[in-house]
Amino acid sequence: MNLYTIDTGLFKLDGGAMFGVVPKTIWNKTNPADENNLCTWAMRCLLVEDGDRLILIDTGIGNKQDPRFFSHYYLHGDATLDLSLAKHGFNREDITDVFLTHLHFDHVGGAVERKGEALVPAFKNATYWSNEKHWHWATNPNDREKASFLKENILPIKESGQLKFIDATGETAFSADFKLRLVSGHTESMMLPLITYKGRQLLYMADLTPSVGHLPIPYVMAYDMFPLTTLGEKKTILGEAVEQDMVLYFEHDPVNECCTLQLTEKGIRVKDTFKLSEL
Repeated sequence: MNLYTIDTGLFKLDGGAMFGVVPKTIWNKTNPADENNLCTWAMRCLLVEDGDRLILIDTGIGNKQDPRFFSHYYLHGDATLDLSLAKHGFNREDITDVFLTHLHFDHVGGAVERKGEALVPAFKNATYWSNEKHWHWATNPNDREKASFLKENILPIKESGQLKFIDATGETAFSADFKLRLVSGHTESMMLPLITYKGRQLLYMADLTPSVGHLPIPYVMAYDMFPLTTLGEKKTILGEAVEQDMVLYFEHDPVNECCTLQLTEKGIRVKDTFKLSEL
């Protein structure tokens, strides 16, 4: 198995929304805000080369929305999904599987592209993977979350016939060295890939812990639907990560790709940070 970092660009979100009840005087030290209180975040995907399968985990925000939509998120940086794939010798047609942790626009937007007036899967040879419970949640959204579930990102996947559901009940195996953890604090039935790589367990954090700055257990985003559920999930999973010396892979941290954890007097904190390529 080989793993490759796939950077798809940077965007900005409100710092207060990203850190919930944590005061700006604290979070601004790790994730400094601009004059509009916006912090920069990565949209870092992961490519898994597993035998004859090439699995892309999440797809970034894509480029099919109109300028007004993108004006809210200040996209910047030189990285794109296509450039990142090419850096490792691949292109979209090589992708056999697109694994979607959840269907918020910054994770699934790149899964669908616009061709003329049509919206079609951006990876024509791939099977797209979600789970039935999350799909139902995303396609019947509550009023608070519906702005993150855009039908143009989601419905064309099913209409194409390329969508399959994982039986995501508890810890499920996607392949021999690719399992997943199911969490529901951020959104219903988000899937966290847990990959055995070079003798280590690597956990793709998605939006359970977006960045190193979110590692303290109480640091929960205002975006989370069920913050107390997130609190419990973080306590369990980060505790396991300390005990098992897991590698955490961050989707949204603008600086740190990976880290390991340690237990300190202040609770669970960073031990070491490093790039995936250094593992």
